[in-house]
Amino acid sequence: MMTQEILLLIGHGSRDAEGNEEFLEMVRQLKEKNPHQRIDAAFVELAEPGIRTALDRYADPSPKTVWVMPVLFFAAGHSKVEIPEIVNEARRRLPHVTFHYGAPLGIHPILLDIVHERVVAAEKTASPCSMEETAILLIGRGSSDPDANGDLHKIARLYWERYSYGWVESCFIGVTHPDLPTGLKRCIRLGAKRVIAIPYFIFTGVLIKRIHRIISEEQASHPEVEMIAGDYLGRHPALLTLIEERFEAIRRGPVLMNCDLCKYRVHDLVTQTDS
Repeated sequence: MMTQEILLLIGHGSRDAEGNEEFLEMVRQLKEKNPHQRIDAAFVELAEPGIRTALDRYADPSPKTVWVMPVLFFAAGHSKVEIPEIVNEARRRLPHVTFHYGAPLGIHPILLDIVHERVVAAEKTASPCSMEETAILLIGRGSSDPDANGDLHKIARLYWERYSYGWVESCFIGVTHPDLPTGLKRCIRLGAKRVIAIPYFIFTGVLIKRIHRIISEEQASHPEVEMIAGDYLGRHPALLTLIEERFEAIRRGPVLMNCDLCKYRVHDLVTQTDS
């Protein structure tokens, strides 16, 4: 009997139906690009189907290989603990299914490219200001896991290395500090005349709307500095490319080195993506 191969994509889930629909639409687009590959979707929390519900669909006795991939930016509690525990439980319940678990999207030059597109689009709506007087503020979700929070700071540094903006700062909308008001005030104290705030999120949701509200409030309190809320990263075709790349990576085997942003490999990675 032929073994069926299934790619199960795990989204975070949101109380905002629009954000959940964006994830499901992304899965539909991947299915259109890969018509011979079965691709299923599930959510970690706050939306259905949940991961256990999705895995229960594989209970029929036909042999299957399921590649589980979290569509999350960083390795934190969901991807390190919660999802693996559910997958391990499914391994015991469904011995006819072989499960492989992939890593989150992580740090990749494609994501830096998308951030820059969002920055450039925001600049087009802004008043004239030099790059040297502009601060880019990346806004993460925030986590209780210091590794995940540290990765956002690393992305900010990598973006600063690539581009000539005066400052590239980072902050968080929840769980940890610095929070968004603190991040905006820091940019002002450092001397920025313009702040472009980019939510480092894949999909919209309650937190995106909170970000826009806080930026509007801070702008009213600091009219001398222009504050612009850019778009989040999702809804970009390059994100589909990255997900496909991550899928191929877990099919080939574990990646043991943090090579994606190595200065000796970025050129090769970008060339492969463009080809």
